[in-house]
Parts: sequence; structure tokens; C-alpha cells
Amino acid sequence: MEKYDVVIIGGSAAGFAAALTARSQYPEKSILVLRREDATVIPCGIPYIFGTVGSPDKNLIPDAMMEKNQVDLKVDVAKAIDREKKVVTTEKGNEYGYEKLILATGSRPAKPPIPGVQGNGIFAVEKDANYLANCLEAMNGAKDLVIVGCGFIGVEFAEECIKGRDINVTVVEMMHHCLMLNYDKEFAVRAEEGLKKRGVNIMGNEKVKEFVGGDRVEKVVLESGKEIKADIVLIGIGTANNTAIAEDAGIELGPLKGIAVNRYQQTNDPNIYSCGDCAEKVSFFDGKPSPLKLASIACMEGRIAGANLFETRRMNMGVIGIFSTLVDGTVYAAAGLTESVAHQLGYNTVVGEAEAPNRHPACMPGCEPIKVKFVFEKGTGIVLGGQVSGGSSGGELINAISAFICQRMTAENIATFQMGTHPGLTASPLVYQLTAAAENAIGKMRRS
Repeated sequence: MEKYDVVIIGGSAAGFAAALTARSQYPEKSILVLRREDATVIPCGIPYIFGTVGSPDKNLIPDAMMEKNQVDLKVDVAKAIDREKKVVTTEKGNEYGYEKLILATGSRPAKPPIPGVQGNGIFAVEKDANYLANCLEAMNGAKDLVIVGCGFIGVEFAEECIKGRDINVTVVEMMHHCLMLNYDKEFAVRAEEGLKKRGVNIMGNEKVKEFVGGDRVEKVVLESGKEIKADIVLIGIGTANNTAIAEDAGIELGPLKGIAVNRYQQTNDPNIYSCGDCAEKVSFFDGKPSPLKLASIACMEGRIAGANLFETRRMNMGVIGIFSTLVDGTVYAAAGLTESVAHQLGYNTVVGEAEAPNRHPACMPGCEPIKVKFVFEKGTGIVLGGQVSGGSSGGELINAISAFICQRMTAENIATFQMGTHPGLTASPLVYQLTAAAENAIGKMRRS
């Protein structure tokens, strides 16, 4: 049996971040990562394998980073944890002793219990390079693609799969518009229009009743009675926590069936931590269980778990939820609560909006409009959320908005924060979207 100071089960975003953080924080400790996959795909890059990137082999987290940081990596499947002996047993029959253990076992794609869902030609979005290579091969020979779910996965797959292919793409979404779990209606409708412009057929307010076919899928039947021709189907409706090994070891689960952790990513066993999709999460806003699963959250939690192994150094304040995507060349990004979700949670809100060119003057190369929408709590002026659409710099503006939310800044704070501007890089300081949107909200608060 080999013994390590730290054993990490799982080598995707959370496990990777936890390993690198543990090495940085505790340079004298020995660290092992156990990973079931031969190679780790970059989770957010999976849709782009089917268009822009072109191959799973070009969308991998480099193992050289582990070697460079003196982290041992073994491809093997962890089968059981003996908490009393502090030993992990693998499918290959190996045993690894640990002082501290991190569970970063991730999630698996959800497949709905719909008749025919196990048929040939129906794929979920697995984080496995070999599986994705098989899916890519099938996609390259397909004529009619149906995507079930029009969240981020569905939107990005729809746009990528039409690149370089003569293929009909239809997206089936149970909500009225795509991306409505993450954006207010005006942003969702604009993104949907961008997809339609690219030739994607979107069927909103519809549910799948059945997948029909012989040797492989041939059509998708909707509950409305409509039928869609399909020789390949992608299901992108979310994921389920991968917690089997934790449950078998007696690790407690939370209300959403993730591994229960405290603010330090510690489980009910003080020597075992958990992070990433498999771990339970709570909302930054009300402390209630949150279903959010994002690679950025996984990395954040991995940095907390890795830092706290031998000394409590970091705390998780809850998940905010920061999303961004690109549709028809336009950025759509969101952080925190949308206006509609804030109302559902009982907040009395004020909205601030601003739109301006992202260069000054507008004749500068690369000039594109960017719109910012803030949601503030009316009584305190504290920012609850923000959304951005427009040019590529919107992808970084949303990270600034996330920082505002994390620090519970008010509209006044944002209106007077000091930004750096440059004609070739940003909007004019006179109309800078973040400060202008905050001023817009302040005016509404004073008039109300």
C-alpha cells in the first residue's frame, strides 16, 4: 500500500484546482490524484469540439501541469473508502493510504426517463474524450440533429454543430425561450433570435414524449403531438451528482443529494473534504441549497478545499452563479439574480440599465455596443445581479459585476468606483456602462 498526505479522487476542474492549491499551500506534502479517465477534457470547451476546436484531443487539460507541480497522477477508478483505516481501494486492486482525502467525483449527465432514451444515436454530454469522439463521428454523418434543452449546453451545441456541416438543427425547450433560467426575457429573446439567424430551429414551450427508431433514433415525438425527424439526438438538460463512493463510505448527503459540506468544504468526516459538482452548494443570497454546477464554481471550491486541508484558511460564502456564452458573435453574460428571480425571492428591486459603445470614439476599430443591466435591492441599494450583452469585452465586465455582488456593493459604490479606460479598449468614462447603469438606478430610487 502506498501512503500519501493527500489523496484526491477526481481529476477534472475541482480536483485539478484542489491539487494545485494543496501543493501551493502545503509544499512539503505528498499529493495523489486518482482519475478514471485517460485524459481530462476542458468542461466548458466540450460544445466547441463539434465546431471551432474540431477534436476532443484539442480540448484537454494538460497533465504536464500535475507533473510540474509534483502531483502524482494515476488513472484508476476509486472503488471504496475505508474511513477507519484511511485507505482508498481501486478497481485495479491498489490501495492508497491518506491523511486527508478530497472527493471531487463530479457529476454525470442527466438522462430523462423518456421512452426510447437508451436508443442508438442518442447522446448525453459526457466529460469523456473517447465518448465525445464517438459522438463527433456520429455527428459528422448526421443530417437531422435534435437537441433537448436550450440552456447553455443546448445553445452552444446548436451553434457549433452547424459549422461546416449540412445539417438541420432543432432545439426543444420546455420553457418559452432559451436561456430563461439565467437571463431575463429581453436577453433570452435576443439570444434566441441570434440562433434563429444562424438557421437553428427553436421549439419553445415543448416537451419530449418519446424517441422513436429501429436500429437508431429516427424521430422525436413531442407531447404536443408534433414529430421531428432525427438521426442523432443530444440531451443537455443538466447533471446529477456523482456521490456513490461517498454514500457507500457513510458520508452524509445534503438536501439536493450532493455531498454535504460546511463552509470550509469539509464533510461530516473531518479528514474528508469535497468540492465541485458532487458537493452540495448554498446560495450566496439566502444560504438555501443551490443546484448550480459550473466549472468556475468547481475551481473556486477546489481552491478552498485544497487550502483548508491541514489548517482552516478559506471560507465559501455561497455560490453567486456567473454565466457567459457567445451566440452569433454576441456575448450574453449574467451574474447573480435576474430581475425575475429576485422578485420570486421576495426582493423589492430597482433596475439600472445603460448601453454604449465599447470604444471611444465610436470610429475606433473593434467598436461594438454593450448593454448592462443591474438589479438592486431597493431599500439598501445593494446589487443583487447583473446582465451584459454585446461585444466581446462583456465577458470580462460580468466578472467585475460578480466582484461587486460578492462585496455587496451599492449603486452609489458602483457609480463612484474608479475604472481604467482607453479609447481602443473600453467605453468612454463619461458613459462607462457599469457606472452609467448604476446612476440610472439611483435616479429611479430617488424618484420613487
